[in-house]
Parts: sequence; C-alpha cells; structure tokens
Amino acid sequence: MIAVRRARPPDAPGIGAVHVAAWRSAYPGVLPDDFLAKLSVARQAGHYDRAIRIGLGVHVATLSGPDAAAASPIVGFTTARRTRHNGLAEGEVETLYVLDDFKDRGIGRRLLRASAQHLAAMGCRSAFAWVLRDNPANYFYQRLGGKRIAASSTRVAGVDVPQNAYAWDPIELLLDVDA
Repeated sequence: MIAVRRARPPDAPGIGAVHVAAWRSAYPGVLPDDFLAKLSVARQAGHYDRAIRIGLGVHVATLSGPDAAAASPIVGFTTARRTRHNGLAEGEVETLYVLDDFKDRGIGRRLLRASAQHLAAMGCRSAFAWVLRDNPANYFYQRLGGKRIAASSTRVAGVDVPQNAYAWDPIELLLDVDA
C-alpha cells in the first residue's frame, strides 16, 4: 500500500536516496555522466532535512505492509514553495520524483496533488513546475493539464540544460486531479 504524507526529518535519507536514483535513471545523456556518478545521497539528505525543518512543502510517498520491509519505505517525493520566478505562477513545484519500480501507479499524480494542496493552503492561486526538456516525464505534466508557458535553460554541472515550464492556472486544475 502507498500513502502520501507530509515529510518529517527522519525521512530525509530516504528522500535523498530517491533523488539520486531518479536523477541517475532519468538523466543519462542529459546531464554529464561524471556528475550523475558523483551524486551523494548524504548531501541530498542534508538538503531535504533543511527543507523539511524550515517548513518547505515536502511530501513523501511511502510503502507500507509486507513489501516495506524489503525496500526503503520512501518511493517518491515532491517539494513545493511560493515561486521564486515572478510572473510564471504564485507557487512552484520544485521537485517530483518517483522510483522507476513504482511509476505508472498514480503516485506522481498523488504527490503533485499534495503539492497543490500545500500551495493552495498558502494562498497560491496558480502553480508551475520547471521540467528539463529531455526528461522523459514531460508527458506526465502535459497529461495532468500543465500548459507549457515558458522555455529557458538552467545550468547543471557546468552545462546549460534546456527546460520547459508547465503551469496550472487556476491551481484548482491540480486540486481536481484524481488522487
């Protein structure tokens, strides 16, 4: 069984592990191989521990029941905050990652909805997410009603990487997504 809930500090190592695994799976050929190889679960865990402690909207998808003992209980996560990019939307879904073995089960949709609920509770009336252009999950954001509103590039490991911004305006478009 999969549950989605607000993250707690003890979840940070599991979130860091999902982050590293998801990047290594999604970004070969998109980001430099040596950068992906050097990703650190401990460094990512520290980042997410701080995010959780300062109140950033971090949610996790956890595995429970008999299968949980065989694997890390965290199989996906998302982070959301007020936007830092004026003009795109009021809230930003910064990250959304699900382990490969748990994709296509509705977990990403549930996590995205949790982020939208967090943002709406903060008073955000719209939301957006930057997605690397070559990320195979671009279709996911489009399928959930995200409208491509901008294109840009971000610098990762010294490389400019193209990205697209998908928006939901009004935010109810995400709140109404089937859980």
